[in-house]
Amino acid sequence: MTHVIDVDGVRVPLARRRVVDIARAVLRSERVGDARLSIAFVDNRRIALLNRHHLGHQGATDVISFALGTERREGALVGDIYIAPDVARRNATAHRVSLREELTRLVVHGVLHVVGYDHPDGRGRQRSPMWRKQERLVGVLSRRAPMRSRAGRRARPAA
Repeated sequence: MTHVIDVDGVRVPLARRRVVDIARAVLRSERVGDARLSIAFVDNRRIALLNRHHLGHQGATDVISFALGTERREGALVGDIYIAPDVARRNATAHRVSLREELTRLVVHGVLHVVGYDHPDGRGRQRSPMWRKQERLVGVLSRRAPMRSRAGRRARPAA
């Protein structure tokens, strides 16, 4: 099993090692044996540019993921994940969770998108299989009961 995960970008209150461990835990839970992921923490300007250019949406969002397919030689799942810590901070405050928990949620969310999960926009988002899986994983990774923190709260904008 090979999981190559590169973490780069602006500073966040999660150690690089912790971000890698979170991503690997999601990949293991999905039985992905080989993966090459890049996780970048970016400022609001950069995520807004990505959001407009690739998704046609205006403004900053919390996470954007790109599944890039698989590498031909190794058959590894390949993807890029961009996370905006400033947006995560606002979301954490609005939903009364710690910034570390919200960043964990965004790493999990991004990896699940790269693996192939998707969710509807709007009200159905938090009832989707992806969202339920995300919250279970966040619960395990945050060492607390799953689905406790944001269940029943208003969905936040995300890729």
